[in-house]
Amino acid sequence: MDALEILQAHNVKKTSPRIAIIKAMQSSTIPLSENEVKASIGQLYDRITFYRNVQTLIEAGVIHKIVIDNTNVKYALNDCTQGHNHGADHVHFHCNCCKNLVCMPDVKANNFNLPQGYETNQCDVVIKGVCCDCKNNQDLQ
Repeated sequence: MDALEILQAHNVKKTSPRIAIIKAMQSSTIPLSENEVKASIGQLYDRITFYRNVQTLIEAGVIHKIVIDNTNVKYALNDCTQGHNHGADHVHFHCNCCKNLVCMPDVKANNFNLPQGYETNQCDVVIKGVCCDCKNNQDLQ
């Protein structure tokens, strides 16, 4: 789906900043930070507009927010091809070496056995370590 189709499918008003944010995320294979989106969309970037539109896209289920730590947040498109799955129900992996963040859609984050009476509404899991590329580079040295 292109950016316009995504916005239409989620009944979100089409604006230039929203289209630019979605296109920036579509052009990347990994989640993006605000600065990475800013670099991609250029002069369309305005900090207040960015945050307002990101919040709209999160609420509509177009993207999800990944909090790595107190100062590092990234955003990724949701996979709407599989029956509009709008939750970030998967694990994210943050590499301590290259600082890349990777969505791992096959590793589910909601498989915790909570005590009776507890109900999960949201589960955000960020695993930190060394990715396979950095590990292979370390092994070669």
